[in-house]
Amino acid sequence: MNMYSLWAVIAIGLASNLDNAGVGIAYGVRKIHIPWYSNLTIAVISFLATLLSGLFGNWMTLWVHPAIGQWVGTIVIVTVGVWVLLQPFVEKKTVPRDEEPPILTRLLRNPEEADRDSSKSLSIGESLLLGVALAMNALAGGFNAGITHLNVFYTSLSVGLFSFILLALCAGFGEKYAAEKLGNRATIISGLLLIFIGIRQIF
Repeated sequence: MNMYSLWAVIAIGLASNLDNAGVGIAYGVRKIHIPWYSNLTIAVISFLATLLSGLFGNWMTLWVHPAIGQWVGTIVIVTVGVWVLLQPFVEKKTVPRDEEPPILTRLLRNPEEADRDSSKSLSIGESLLLGVALAMNALAGGFNAGITHLNVFYTSLSVGLFSFILLALCAGFGEKYAAEKLGNRATIISGLLLIFIGIRQIF
């Protein structure tokens, strides 16, 4: 693996998991404990989501010319990056009272909802739903890795490791000021990283 590929693998792992930082701090602020096995469950879900989307991207390269595959991977990851950047502005729009956002969207906005029994501890069952919500960003990174011939296993491993590390560290760091400031910044950084990765691949 050359230096650019290594950098891209690390960057995808980090960009895919910056939401975990905000969620971890939110849990820390609310004194909701995330046991290591629940954190591991979330990391495994992110790993598997990245691996499956990466294998799908690899499969597409059997039918698509490499140059086209490069452009498809770039368009996908840049589109997701732009979508992530726009989220803070989209969320400011008022939602009609009779319309409730999808559960995965609600979990990303209010991650404490995953603690359904209000036990102040995230069980494995509760972590499954949160893990699926947090793994959404990993799908684009995995697909991009597969269709642009990055090492899919290493990319998936990077996503899983950053998921576990960021959630654990930021939950311990949870304090109100940091939580308020990091939320939108993490979203902006994540979006910019994804866009930069996509544009960099073209050149």
